[in-house]
Amino acid sequence: MAHLFEPLKLRGVQLANRIAVSPMCQYSCDDGMANDWHFVHLATRAVGGAALVFTEATAVTPEGRISQRDLGLWSDRHAEPLERIVRFLHEQGSLAGIQLAHAGRKASTRVPWEGRGLLPESEGGWTRVAAPSAIAFSEDYPQPQALTVPEIQEVVRAFAGAARRAAQAGFDVVEIHSAHGYLLHEFLSPHANHRADAYGGSFENRTRLAREVVEAVRRAWPEARPLFLRISSTDWAAGGWDVEQSVELARQARLLGVDLVDCSSAGIVPGENIPVGPGYQTAFAERIRREAGIATGAVGMIIDPVQADHVIRSGQADLVLLAREMLRDPYWALRAARELGQTAAWPVQYLRAAPAGSPARAAIDSEPRETRVDGHRAVPSIG
Repeated sequence: MAHLFEPLKLRGVQLANRIAVSPMCQYSCDDGMANDWHFVHLATRAVGGAALVFTEATAVTPEGRISQRDLGLWSDRHAEPLERIVRFLHEQGSLAGIQLAHAGRKASTRVPWEGRGLLPESEGGWTRVAAPSAIAFSEDYPQPQALTVPEIQEVVRAFAGAARRAAQAGFDVVEIHSAHGYLLHEFLSPHANHRADAYGGSFENRTRLAREVVEAVRRAWPEARPLFLRISSTDWAAGGWDVEQSVELARQARLLGVDLVDCSSAGIVPGENIPVGPGYQTAFAERIRREAGIATGAVGMIIDPVQADHVIRSGQADLVLLAREMLRDPYWALRAARELGQTAAWPVQYLRAAPAGSPARAAIDSEPRETRVDGHRAVPSIG
């Protein structure tokens, strides 16, 4: 049985272990451009030993941003600062992932530390917020307008265009964001989708946009690179999207070229009654993996290394994605390796901190005291 530090091969790429940094919004961009904050935030987690490091939700259109400060990839100029980040992640032995997103009716909102809810036009908010139907998330959020069919097709093309730019920037993995109450999830859920055309009503119609985006991205994305799909496995609300529908969507997504389903939940209606606790969403990953025959990623209060290793060893998921815990401890993967008695690739610059008795520490302990740092290559030093 696989364990947390066993490699994972997906298409033509291989993850060094089963640990990924989940996409986490940083709300630190100007006009969608990545900057030094993003470099440090993502680079630190790669230095810390995660096999796959995801950018935050990256908007495929300007209006698809959650806030004015979101990351974007709707034009070629957005790719340049991302290329620098990708190069550094690769130098650390990590794969670079990017999550492509459209916020839908949750767009044009304030950054969290400036208050919640609507950002009005008078303060730079969007003229128009898009959704499957003209139903606001809550009274504190923008009143959206229903997308027309031609506008829906523009969204599909925007996802494909962003995927092409991601490939040119050197990313190894693309994840399509269809969770947490954002646009693609809004089309999936009857709570947000009241359409009466080919994009609403039946399961087939409500999943049409997600399937069209998957197909378009898969065509634009290199065949040798894996494609992930993040879903909310359940709305945690009666009459909404549920795990049974998630299983069927995962089956169809696998046939369309998705390689892994990232299994989160919630976000479509405010105030869901969610039984939050350690690993509270791993059962979704296990069921979708088993019934849909596709690799899955587990998320949600995965904190302890033994807990994460159990998720992999027990076959609940093929990958664990950590978010808040990675903010608390960017070097979580290195700590997990120590606690689980596994070998991890420490940066040569940090070898003196490697656990006693580990191969990395043994190598440095065998070096003479006179060794030094030579250029960019760190030669172990005792002094």
